[in-house]
Amino acid sequence: MLSHGIHTRRRRLTLTALAAALLSVLWVATPAFAHDELVGTDPASGAAVDALPAQLTLTFSGELVAQEGATAVEVTDAAGASLADGAPVIQANVVTQALTGEASGAIRVLWKVVSSDGHPISGEYSFTVNAPAPTTTPTETPTPSAEPTPDEQPTESATPTATPAGSEGSIDSGVPWVVGGLLAFGIAAAVAYLIISRRRREKALAAGAATAPDAGSDTPSGR
Repeated sequence: MLSHGIHTRRRRLTLTALAAALLSVLWVATPAFAHDELVGTDPASGAAVDALPAQLTLTFSGELVAQEGATAVEVTDAAGASLADGAPVIQANVVTQALTGEASGAIRVLWKVVSSDGHPISGEYSFTVNAPAPTTTPTETPTPSAEPTPDEQPTESATPTATPAGSEGSIDSGVPWVVGGLLAFGIAAAVAYLIISRRRREKALAAGAATAPDAGSDTPSGR
């Protein structure tokens, strides 16, 4: 009876040890068989960017299985139009998807890959592209001329009106020249008159002297 109890206890201890060993093996092996996870994106989930980037990247926790048709990335704008340019490119644990076009608002990203354990995984996230600020050309508004109010009186300019340079001075400086010219002309005329009168007088005297002998010869003698 005692022997049977001892064997039963040993059997229980053995089973417990085996169960513990099996659990420990399963605990260690579980991470190796776990599916890969998405650990990062660029642009980040929920981020706001000023313009649609040329590409987006998805980074996973393990190296992905690169099989034809196993990886797909769908990128759409707020209206549902596709922004993906070509097929995604896989490099180890990073998936790169080229983008094209212009968009604003919410951008939705749907992805599907094959995990390193051979199981397909998928998910989605979104980011926002800010709408560009409208560019407007400023128009010039004519500035209305200021009109004096009834209480305001026109202010007289403190600066005297400038006299055109040379007007008064030209008159003052021209008067002596005019007077001098007239005097010179009068003197020249008087001198010319005297010279002409003198020449006439000399001619008259010369003519009188020439006719005097002839007059004496015509007078009859006393015989």
